[in-house]
Amino acid sequence: MSIFKRLRDLTVASVNDVLDSMEDPVVMLNQYMRDMEVEIGQAEVAVARQVAQEKKFRQQLEEAKAQVEKRDRQVKLALVEGEEELARRALADKKLYEARVEEYEQLYHTASEAAGQMREKLAELKEEFYKMRAKKYTLMARAQVARTQKRVNDAVVGMGKHTAGRGFARMEEKVIRMETEAQISGQWRSSSIGLDSAFTALEKDELDDELARIKEEMKQKKSETVSSEQV
Repeated sequence: MSIFKRLRDLTVASVNDVLDSMEDPVVMLNQYMRDMEVEIGQAEVAVARQVAQEKKFRQQLEEAKAQVEKRDRQVKLALVEGEEELARRALADKKLYEARVEEYEQLYHTASEAAGQMREKLAELKEEFYKMRAKKYTLMARAQVARTQKRVNDAVVGMGKHTAGRGFARMEEKVIRMETEAQISGQWRSSSIGLDSAFTALEKDELDDELARIKEEMKQKKSETVSSEQV
């Protein structure tokens, strides 16, 4: 395989991939239906023309047969009247119309067959059109469901990638951090309050001891004063 053929195949494949990705099922289905409507319209015109041709040949055939019968009567009438030359001319004209009858019979038969076949093809084309039209609505509904489902799936998958998803995750982390800080702050405050209470109790004990010592000193001084007075 030459390199040019490989390049051509790659190019064709790439173009086909791009075209496939660009094809919208709904748009393409509508286009196909329009194309079929055009084909049906053209087929109807062709059938109408063929039917007109069939009618024309049938009319010519009937006229030729009528002329044959007319000339046949004229031949007999001329013979009865003794007009042999006139009878001969009428007979010759009858032969011409008989030849036309054969010709028109063949043309009419061919046109009638063709018209019948074209009618059948047109009927088949219309039946196929009606089937495709019914199927089109089903395919369009399926395409819409698939498109909506894909959007939902993409939204769910992309939650972690989009700004909203990242923002919610960040705010959740911030709330957790705030709760942790509040909890630690409460523990520290409780610890501080407990520590202050402990020191307050300790200081109260020291004051009680100091008061007791002072009272003892005052009691001793009073005793000494009383003793010196008695002496």
